[in-house]
Amino acid sequence: MRLAEAGSGPLVVLLHGFPESWYSWRHQLRALADAGFHAVAPNQRGYPGTDSPAAVTDYTILHLVGDVVGLIGALGEQNAAVIGHDWGAPVAWHTALLRPDLVRGVGGLSVPFTARTPVPALTAARDAFGEAFYQLYFQRPGVEKEFEADLTESFRRSLFGLSGNNPEVRRLLVPEGQRFFDGWISPDELPAWLTERDLAAYVEEFAESSFFGPLNWYRNIDHNWALTAPWEGARITPPALFLAGDRDPVMSWYDASTLEASLRTLVPNLRRFELVPGVGHWIQQERPEVTNAALIEFAAATS
Repeated sequence: MRLAEAGSGPLVVLLHGFPESWYSWRHQLRALADAGFHAVAPNQRGYPGTDSPAAVTDYTILHLVGDVVGLIGALGEQNAAVIGHDWGAPVAWHTALLRPDLVRGVGGLSVPFTARTPVPALTAARDAFGEAFYQLYFQRPGVEKEFEADLTESFRRSLFGLSGNNPEVRRLLVPEGQRFFDGWISPDELPAWLTERDLAAYVEEFAESSFFGPLNWYRNIDHNWALTAPWEGARITPPALFLAGDRDPVMSWYDASTLEASLRTLVPNLRRFELVPGVGHWIQQERPEVTNAALIEFAAATS
C-alpha cells in the first residue's frame, strides 16, 4: 500500500475517492501534522502503487474496510480518526460501523451514510436516476479505456466538471450512445484551487496504472448490498462529522432540507453537519482552509 504521511501524534487516516489518490489530501496532510497529528493518506486498493487484485470480487466494502483495519495495525496504533471523501467516505463510514473499537471518530466528505435500500443498490439507483446513471455505465467492461486514453484530459474534465467552478451542477448521466466524458468541459483556464502541476501529479500517479481496480469498486455495489445485510438497521456510534459543498452533484441526489435529520438517525453522535456554499465535489481541494479547520477541530475533540 502506497502511503503519504506527515507529522506525529494521534493517527488520522485520510481515504481518497474516485478517480483520485493520496494527492487529494495534500493540503490536509501538512495542516494536520502542524496541529500535532500523524496524518496518513493511502492509495487504496487498486490505485497506483497499491496491490490491485485481478478478481473483480476482491474489491468489496469488506476488503476495503479490512485494508483500513490492517493499515491501523501496521502503523502500530490501537485506533484512528478515519476520514473519507467520495468513495473513501463509504469506506470510512463502514469502518466505523464494523469496527467501532478502532475508530475514535469518523468523517464523511461529500457522501453521507445512508440506510440500506430495500432492493439491490443498483436497482434503487436505476429507479431513481434512470438507465443512464453513471454507476450503471461503469458496470460495462472496457470503460477503463475512456479514462486511460488521455489522462490529462480525464483529470482536467473531471476535476473542473464536478467542482463549484462549473457553471452547471454536473448531472452524472451517460445517455445511450455516448461515452462518459462526452459533453464535459475542458477549461482553457483552471480555477484558482487547481494548478497545472496538480494535474500533472495525478497524471504521474496513474501513468503506469490501470483504472480496472478503481472501477471495480463500482462493480461491487450490488455485492456490497448483499454483504452488508447483517448490519441493516445498525447505527454508527463513534463521534462523526459530515462536510460537503452545496454545489456538489452528489448533494443533488438528496433532499437538503431533510438530509441532516435522516443522517442523525443513522449516526446519532454526529458532531458537525455543514454544507459549504459555492463548493463542488472536491471540497478538501476547493476549500482547504475550511476543510482543514473542521478536521483539526474534530480530530482534537476525539483524540
